[in-house]
Amino acid sequence: MGKLQSKIRRRSDLYRATRGEVPESGPITAIAQYDPAHCDTINCITTLDCDLSVSGGSDHAVVVYDWRAGRLCQAFHGHSREVTKVRCVPGSSRIFSASRDKSALMWDLTCGDDPVQEFCGHELVVNGLAVSPDGSQLCTGSRDNSMCLWDIESGECLQRKTISRNLVTHVCWVPGTHSIVQTSEDKAIRVWDSRSWQVANTFPAKQYIQTHCDVSSSSHYLLSSSNGFGGHGCEATLWDLRQPGCKVVEYRGHLQTTACCVFLPATPGAPHMVATSSHDCSVKIWDQNTAACLCSLTLDGSGPLVSLAPCEVGSLLCASFNTGIHLLHLSLSAGPELREAARF
Repeated sequence: MGKLQSKIRRRSDLYRATRGEVPESGPITAIAQYDPAHCDTINCITTLDCDLSVSGGSDHAVVVYDWRAGRLCQAFHGHSREVTKVRCVPGSSRIFSASRDKSALMWDLTCGDDPVQEFCGHELVVNGLAVSPDGSQLCTGSRDNSMCLWDIESGECLQRKTISRNLVTHVCWVPGTHSIVQTSEDKAIRVWDSRSWQVANTFPAKQYIQTHCDVSSSSHYLLSSSNGFGGHGCEATLWDLRQPGCKVVEYRGHLQTTACCVFLPATPGAPHMVATSSHDCSVKIWDQNTAACLCSLTLDGSGPLVSLAPCEVGSLLCASFNTGIHLLHLSLSAGPELREAARF
């Protein structure tokens, strides 16, 4: 087990009183401090199974970590520049990573420390990475304006298409379908058909760069997030994929770029929820349908919070620039409350 320390954290909102107000006292919680997963900024995180997280950082490493036990399981080193995205194949030992070194790599927990496949062909940083539902194909997107489809076993590029000004920021495969959703710095959201490798739908452009996207397990809804500053932009948006371009609600409340947005697993007796993380150092939980902010947590000193990964019902992993990976617990018993339980 990793090094475990007890760290006392007081609610950060107690120290942000406006002039003339006296902060009220609040609960003090112990935060488990484990050995760090990375030695530099963390850019992305996902889960491999109910116990293991996979993260990528500016230290060029892809790290597998047992977040329950607080133990580093394996670190993969093969990229020559920072890792931008990581993805896993559910139910398998395969891990995929994308990097600023213009490549994507495949790793296998059962096959040692070296990559088992390389996907090379982009001319700039690879920001988009998604695996097909059957685990046979990989989609990558880059700042070189191109989207590529690869055969995972052979590493062969099956399809490539370039669209002017389509600086890809994120991609995700719609569960159980042939559709891929892609966000871009040109503020557009595109839905691709992986069979024809053509854009099937383009959503109305938002006002700000779209930074991230996620698709619900039902395949019916899409989340996207916007960059921004001073509260302008900074929103996440819920779309109905059954009616392309149909905006359902917007989630507004972050003060800086919303870097990540995810659907949370269904909780019995609770509304459907989504989570967002931002460069304003906060994570917010929202009612998916009403867009009401149910609770918010600020991680002081964390820097931008750039990636989220639900790890089980009521638990969420959050990657930060300055303070590692944070394990957050969502309690609904006495009103929604989000608290930090551990960091590594």
